[in-house]
Amino acid sequence: MKVDVYNPEGKKTSSAELSDEVFGIEPNDHVIYLEVKRYLAAQRQGTSKAKERSEVTGSRRKIKKQKGTGGARAGDIKNPLFKGGGTVFGPRPRSYDQKVNKKTKQLARKSALTYKAKDNAISILKGLKMEAPKTQDLLGVFGNLNLVDTKTLVVVPEQNSNLYLSARNLPMHRVMLASDLSTYDIMNCKSILFMDDAHKVVEGLLKS
Repeated sequence: MKVDVYNPEGKKTSSAELSDEVFGIEPNDHVIYLEVKRYLAAQRQGTSKAKERSEVTGSRRKIKKQKGTGGARAGDIKNPLFKGGGTVFGPRPRSYDQKVNKKTKQLARKSALTYKAKDNAISILKGLKMEAPKTQDLLGVFGNLNLVDTKTLVVVPEQNSNLYLSARNLPMHRVMLASDLSTYDIMNCKSILFMDDAHKVVEGLLKS
């Protein structure tokens, strides 16, 4: 599959060939669902905790006699029915991690990338040099590519601090290392912009 290669002025300079093993497979919707669910579950901290009856501070003395009051029976003041009492079946610290096999993760990323390729939502930018963090300059490049109002994932082959800092205040754009690319990130954008040879890094990771 061929995609267009642009320069920072927004002019098409050439085209690049994407591997059909990564960008041209038969998509599997179910593995995308499994991987996105795993990713979102892993974002949960799982640190919520409510005190139960045995953990609340208070006397264990029976607060009133068993019979003859005309009311319901009651034990100590830590009864969950009373204000300040313990919580019944409250949240406890837990891990929300879900296991997904490595090959399933790879298939999910390939499927997500294939969908983007079919939608013509993938392009490549070459020749961009950010000598210093400058959001306005980067926004001008996105304007040349008609990506200012499009939710775009910018994938870089290696760490680029100036590019990252320039895009940090742009709500519609996110810069990410090719090695950190996840299925959720791919599905959570409208367009993917590969910088230089970032697509080759992704292909190398997903072909193995």
